This record gives sequence, C-alpha cells and structure tokens, in this order.
Amino acid sequence: MTVSGLEAMMHEVDGEIRVLEGALREGRLELAPAVEHALRLVNRLMLAFAGAADHPLSGVDEQADPLEVFKVFVKGDPSLNAVRDNLRELVYYRNCLAGGREDALPPHPLAMTVRTLRHIYLYMRTRAIKDFGLTEA
Repeated sequence: MTVSGLEAMMHEVDGEIRVLEGALREGRLELAPAVEHALRLVNRLMLAFAGAADHPLSGVDEQADPLEVFKVFVKGDPSLNAVRDNLRELVYYRNCLAGGREDALPPHPLAMTVRTLRHIYLYMRTRAIKDFGLTEA
C-alpha cells in the first residue's frame, strides 16, 4: 500500500469510528457487532500500516484473526507493540461474548470497545504522521 493509500484508508476508518461513537451516544449500538467491527477496523489499520512499511502481508486479511495480523504488523518494529494491549482487550471482549461469559466483562464494555478502538486509531495516526509524513490522517 502506498502512503497516500494509507492516508485515505485512515480517513475512512476515522469516519467509521465516528459513526460508532455517534451510535454509542444515541444508545443504538450492540456489544457483539461493535466488538467485531472494531476488530476488523484494527485489522485494516494494521494491514495498511504494514503495507506502507513494505512488510510482507501473505496469509492475512481484514477478516483474519487479529492476533495473527498483529504478528505481521509488528514485524521489524517492536515499538509497535504499544497496540498489543489494546488489541488484546478487544479480543478478550470477543472471547467473553463467544464463551457466554458476559459476567467476565468489565463495566461499560460497549463504551470501552469504542474508546479502545479510537485509542488504537490515534496511536496509529500519530505513528503514520511520524513515520510516513502523513498530513491528512
């Protein structure tokens, strides 16, 4: 992916996050679909960033396991591990829901899902500005 492609994709993801934030404020967002959407958006961010950095992307796409995508994303730059804990939080929510363990979720998991997604986006945006000179991300 080119740097301009990364910039355009980040703009799209930001728009999707804004929609989720609006739906959260309006009370029309459900947890399970929000978590799945958040994980796909994080995958999209990581894949685009890895592509702009010329990291190999074989075998993973937006639908892949986010932890597998993370391995591709972080390869060659351990400073990108900053995304790991936030990603694991989202994966934990998904696993709790899949296992019928809603009781194991933290308070306000829906709000936390959207805020964690925004946090990952802001970190990636800052890195894209620093690493690739993006101005409109």
